[in-house]
Amino acid sequence: MTRDTLEHNQIPVYSGAILLAALCGVFAPSFAQGLSVLITPAIAILMYAMFLQIPFLELRRSWGSKRFMAALLLANFILVPLLVWALTRSLLGHPALLVGALLVLLTPCIDYVVVFTHLGKGDSRLVLAATPLLLLMQLALLPVYLGLMLGTQSGVVIAVGPFIQAFLVLIVAPMVLAALTLVLARHSTRISRWNSAWAWLPVPAMALVLFVVIGSQITSVIRDIGVLLPVLPIYAGFVLLAPLMGMLAARLFALPAASARAVTFSVSTRNSLVVLPLALALPEGVRGLAATAVILQTLVELVAQLIYIRLIPALVWPASR
Repeated sequence: MTRDTLEHNQIPVYSGAILLAALCGVFAPSFAQGLSVLITPAIAILMYAMFLQIPFLELRRSWGSKRFMAALLLANFILVPLLVWALTRSLLGHPALLVGALLVLLTPCIDYVVVFTHLGKGDSRLVLAATPLLLLMQLALLPVYLGLMLGTQSGVVIAVGPFIQAFLVLIVAPMVLAALTLVLARHSTRISRWNSAWAWLPVPAMALVLFVVIGSQITSVIRDIGVLLPVLPIYAGFVLLAPLMGMLAARLFALPAASARAVTFSVSTRNSLVVLPLALALPEGVRGLAATAVILQTLVELVAQLIYIRLIPALVWPASR
């Protein structure tokens, strides 16, 4: 088997990981719930494997891409909040679900979106270069948006700590290690071989992330599925409409194909694993259900990403491939 064969068959690999995770969650719940401690290490491994494929010296070009940054900010912090506001009006009678849905849908992903963008033939370097800005913007704007959209239920305290911790552990540490590996590989045959071996791992590492996330969380979703039903149409609507927000912003700023796909993936991928600690820090009355609503979005999104990585390259400027 070659690396190209592995990447070409990534959908069956990921589908198998999801199915196995679901079976483990249903038939071996004690084992599956223990997988939750592996979520952060698994994402960190995935990010390290992905960063090893990125020529870091070219990131300076990404920082200078003003049209991309403008489209990214427009899509994530103006178009998406408007979409989320419209989608979540039906949850006003379900405060816990509303808080959970807003927490996760208003925050653009800063970690595995880089991987999905790469798999979907987008410019992952642009997304990587934008992660600090995305982090700072969501830190500043999330309390504002929550205050506006929650109305009388707006007394939610947002902690900065989980965002900063996730950024350091899931972005900065793997990125620094990957950059160091790439530098040392120029002078060491052994490290060069190490680098080449890791080039095989993005697909298996993504399968591992899917397995540990879905396996560890699916039992709580199944347990509360009856109460969670009102939020499912919201997430389905976001899956369908969010990519259109990215495409619109990319059209407005006349982005080329790879950059347009990068914006589309950023808009469609949410910060679920980072905002989960925020949901768990909410008041007792809404904490449990809000956290489960965040987890449900993760499961919906991960399945949607398997479709996105095939569909977005086919729809977002396919002639410019």
